[in-house]
Amino acid sequence: MTLATEVLAVDRDRLWGRLMEMATVAATANGGSNRQALSDDDAAGRALFGGWAQAAGCTAETDEIGNLFVRRPGTDPEAAPILIGSHLDTQPTGGRFDGVYGVLGGLEVIERLNDLDLEIPNPIELAVWTNEEGSRFQYSMMGSAVWAGKLGLQQARDLTDVDGISVAAELDRLGWNGTRPARPSDHVAAFELHIEQGPILEAEQVQIGVVTGVQGLRWFTIELGGFPAHAGPTPMAGRKDPAMAMAAVVTEVYRAVAAKGEWARATFAQFNSTPVSPNTIPETLTCTLDIRHPDGGVLDEMEKEMRAIVAARCDDIGVTHRVTLQNDSAPVHFADEVVDAVERSAQAVGLSNRRMISGAGHDACYVAMHCPTAMIFVPCEAGLSHNEAENITAEQAANGAAVLLGAVRRIASV
Repeated sequence: MTLATEVLAVDRDRLWGRLMEMATVAATANGGSNRQALSDDDAAGRALFGGWAQAAGCTAETDEIGNLFVRRPGTDPEAAPILIGSHLDTQPTGGRFDGVYGVLGGLEVIERLNDLDLEIPNPIELAVWTNEEGSRFQYSMMGSAVWAGKLGLQQARDLTDVDGISVAAELDRLGWNGTRPARPSDHVAAFELHIEQGPILEAEQVQIGVVTGVQGLRWFTIELGGFPAHAGPTPMAGRKDPAMAMAAVVTEVYRAVAAKGEWARATFAQFNSTPVSPNTIPETLTCTLDIRHPDGGVLDEMEKEMRAIVAARCDDIGVTHRVTLQNDSAPVHFADEVVDAVERSAQAVGLSNRRMISGAGHDACYVAMHCPTAMIFVPCEAGLSHNEAENITAEQAANGAAVLLGAVRRIASV
């Protein structure tokens, strides 16, 4: 059996049935999922997955930050594993497919190889990364970040949720303090299968996204300082009102970012003022700003222009300003040979495909620091994600898993 003579399908009904069964774990009233990281619901999802993986003949191992790795052995003891990974935790009002599809699609690859009694030289390691969403413990892609050396193990363990419960305490409670070191081992290649979380594939009626990289992002806190005074007697002219400056900043930054082309992104959020009063001109006004672009040079330009706009508009009003960089994630470019394996697999299966950039961050970003990596996207309805209405079809799920299976075989040369 060779790549040249046979293209393998996956078991659509098995994959879809498992996706639907996993969706019953911590299901929400509106058809979504709420399996937040390191909760009992997260543990229930892992237990369900772990039973399927064990029945498929896989062994399981947990590392120091709770990342779970299940392994199908290969025939060559010297061959490096092929890594497939995603996550099972969700947003508080998350959907049924974000993350979980990549895990169960990876398991379907293992199951299909087993069905056909098809051995490959390389072991397959299927990773369930801890706290990818970052909703309960606010560091997104936490488990893969620790694994990649981007975030210190103790820093991650010290993170707390809104109730003051730490990652360390929950790892202890769940028994997820594994003995495997949370650091990379040799992998010949890595894949992550995911819903697009955007509208491009559906709008263009393309079946598979061949992901070549992930756009860079920078998060800022913007703090403007004014002079508090009574909202009634104080004339508009001459006020040192940070909201006036902020209104101009938001408008001009959005305009400047729009001029950078279709892949430029800017999002203002988390506006807060002090004092907390409806009839006092704010003394301080703060917000966050998220900017993104796949080109690091353009991202530099966007930051420079944003800082100039903030300074100019604050000077106009006579308020102070401070812009603080909180997070800087450089654009990620996936390995050509692994991207090519995905593209050739999609073509062999007979699915329409296009190369594209991911607008959202994924565990694959950190994996790519240590291992040749690529991602596979399937369309999702209306491009909707992080929402209980998130949706794909059984056919779309099977399409992505079939492409993943073909790409794994290409890397393994079987």
